Amino acid sequence: MCGIVGYAGPKDCVDILLDTLSKLEYRGYDSAGIAVFDDGDIKVVKHQGKLAYLIELLKKEGRPRGNVGIGHTRWATHGEPSDINSHPQSGKRVSIVHNGIIENYAQIKEFLIDKGYTFESQTDTETVAKLLDYYYDGDDPLNTVSRALRDIRGSYALGIIFKDYPDKIYAVRKDSPLIVGVGKGENYIASDMTALLEYTRQYILLEENEIAAISAGTISIRNIYGDPVDKQVLTADWDADAAQKGGYEHFMLKEIHEQPTAIKTTIMPRVSDGMVDFSECGLDDKKLSSYKNIYIVACGTAMHAGVVGKYVIEQLARTKVIVDMASEFRYRNPLIEKGDLVILISQSGETADTKEALNISKRLGADTLALVNVKGSSIARDADMVMYTHAGPEISVASTKAFTVQISMMYMFAFKLAYAKGLIDTDTYKDYVAKLIGIPDKIEAALDESYVSQAQHAASNVTAAQSLLYIGRGFDYALSMEGSLKLKEISYIHSEAYAAGELKHGPIALISQDTPVIAVATQRSLYEKTLSNIKEVKARGAKVILICSDGFAVKDDEADYVVRTPDYDEFLMPIIASVPLQLIAYYTSVLKGIDVDKPRNLAKSVTVE
Repeated sequence: MCGIVGYAGPKDCVDILLDTLSKLEYRGYDSAGIAVFDDGDIKVVKHQGKLAYLIELLKKEGRPRGNVGIGHTRWATHGEPSDINSHPQSGKRVSIVHNGIIENYAQIKEFLIDKGYTFESQTDTETVAKLLDYYYDGDDPLNTVSRALRDIRGSYALGIIFKDYPDKIYAVRKDSPLIVGVGKGENYIASDMTALLEYTRQYILLEENEIAAISAGTISIRNIYGDPVDKQVLTADWDADAAQKGGYEHFMLKEIHEQPTAIKTTIMPRVSDGMVDFSECGLDDKKLSSYKNIYIVACGTAMHAGVVGKYVIEQLARTKVIVDMASEFRYRNPLIEKGDLVILISQSGETADTKEALNISKRLGADTLALVNVKGSSIARDADMVMYTHAGPEISVASTKAFTVQISMMYMFAFKLAYAKGLIDTDTYKDYVAKLIGIPDKIEAALDESYVSQAQHAASNVTAAQSLLYIGRGFDYALSMEGSLKLKEISYIHSEAYAAGELKHGPIALISQDTPVIAVATQRSLYEKTLSNIKEVKARGAKVILICSDGFAVKDDEADYVVRTPDYDEFLMPIIASVPLQLIAYYTSVLKGIDVDKPRNLAKSVTVE
């Protein structure tokens, strides 16, 4: 969601704040602002809209000059996007930036109004700024922060500066990510390491309610009770180049092309003697085969990876799998217990609903396995077991390589579980693993211009549509859900995904000559049935885009446009067939002139409900 940065050091901090905020634009935001110590005072400059508007305002009105400051890109929750509601928010002697939601802000606000405070914004953040001001008595700001935190309920990452301490930034977090960047003679805070890679690769992960005091030369961390805490300095294992476009027009296109490497990097360290090795998290065959039920809990794209995982695990390992949207899981009193395994999938490892599902699962006695991309993230730390999807940074809001890597891990899990339960022999097991290892080469082939041009052509035929329908059966239905999500989130075209067999149960009423249908058909055993559904929609005037592999013979009257992929083992086709779906969404967005990497109203990491 929102982005937080902060700098304390010898340099002009405005340049650094603006640059690091620009690295967080991908997270989604609707305003930007900075607060800088300037000539004994805190100077706040903020503006609704893109960071470029803030930069222009600084050019027009003059910029503060100082060496310590904080910055923010806000995604509106409390109060509409506006200059007044932008961060930083301030009290008389305090300015703060905040990610998250303060659940009891109304009560705090009422209390402070009774104490004589007035409020300018509609934000929950202003209540925290004024609560800090209320408790501040000119003494140690650490005590002030500790006292304020005891009154606050909700999720937060806070960057705080006090007027009386012009050399320091204070930082604290609960349920929202925040790190301390460790430099040489300068230090930083940021909600995402991506922002800091140009300046340092060394960082400290703040645990919940640890309070960091940061100056140019020192970093001091205490718990909420004031006790000092020793922290390990970690090193980011990817460099600044990984967070740059590398010659591609958009991050999304770059990340689509990074999928072969991402999958290979994730798979190969987990293959030993031709079989899957999950010893990194202690998940051996005996333990794996002991689980009664498997739950996969995730949101959005990660949930669609879980749906593919359900099909793969149930088909191969004959174990019941329940896939849940994390946002619903937490409210339906799930029937899980000791002896069950809950797999939590999250690219960021900070997804709020998924984190709460993790907490519920642990309270109910189930084992928990996190499948995340960000090392040291909250879900990774709190789960009983963790496996990292080594996809590298994913900057575009629309997830691509994280999705295919998550699916790849689902396949590895299914192979290992099927073998552990004695449902496949060693030769079959190794054959499956060998074919999975071959997937990166097939995706590389699917990104050849001859295939990409087919997706471009298909995209040119949907840009004018008001609504689309995606259909498929089995694996292809799971892919249809993801394809539909990709299209709607970056092209703003309404689209829905339906199991093809459900058409006659209602959705076919939506079909007209103005409604394109994208049919995904990668499973030969289901192709004839899917074809009958294609004929149903064509008979009602729909233009059909068919996605299938080179091995399918498609007659001229069966589809208006055909987008193909390299042929491969059908069981593994969902990974390969993801590529044309991603490309169709991407090129549709490009043709419509939309900001592909930063679609409206969306954030990369959803860290609040």
